[in-house]
Amino acid sequence: MRLKVERLADSLTNVISSWNSVECIALAEHSEDDTLDPYFALVLDVYHRGAFPGADERRAAFSTALGGIGAFESSSAQPKDRFFSEGLPVRVEFKDAAGVDEILDRGLGFLWVLKNSGTYMFYRLESSRILFRRSTWIEDVRAKLCVLSPEVWEGLREAFEAKMEHSLSDFGAAALLDDGFFYNVSFSGFLRYAAAVLFIKNRRFEPSHRAIGTQLMELKELPEDFKGRWETLLGPGSDMSRSQQYKLAELIAKSILALR
Repeated sequence: MRLKVERLADSLTNVISSWNSVECIALAEHSEDDTLDPYFALVLDVYHRGAFPGADERRAAFSTALGGIGAFESSSAQPKDRFFSEGLPVRVEFKDAAGVDEILDRGLGFLWVLKNSGTYMFYRLESSRILFRRSTWIEDVRAKLCVLSPEVWEGLREAFEAKMEHSLSDFGAAALLDDGFFYNVSFSGFLRYAAAVLFIKNRRFEPSHRAIGTQLMELKELPEDFKGRWETLLGPGSDMSRSQQYKLAELIAKSILALR
């Protein structure tokens, strides 16, 4: 099956790299997983400068290159193509290279972009396998990511800590009022930003949500008793009340904030 994935990726790369606006094509990390993994998808990040073919032309080009595709759909708001080829899910995501440059060149000025979205975009730039490069752009980007200033890391930490504390406050209010919907929304927000803070404290970018659970426990610097508390909070079939879950989340948050 890995041979099939490599063949499909190569065929797509040959087509997409022929478009002059394409700067770089990268294979997302989880595309290296076993194709039997329920999370598997063949995902290509296509960094471009300027216009590229429209959805109909892309569909025709992909179909010709792959000998037919199925269930093609495309989003224009954030350019992304989805389809199936030989039974495998495929995603081609188009990203503006100039937008990446602008974010990195703004230093602390880009924090407002990342405080809600997190640092996953940096993780993908850093960790994906490069299939095509038109220039040294991707190497230049990775070099910049390696030397982010202490002020940027500190700014990210403060932004994510604020989001974590805000979610925790909402979590407590929802538990008190027994508001099931808002409880789950704020609970997920707390989990997301608590993890984000710990990755930043370890000078690491966040992986995809599906990988956070594993990579979080591999971080070098974690609060004392964090693993046990985290697993208890997430444990299936927990008989803790909502109020008890909130109290445990509060302990976790305090231990995270105590790390320096």
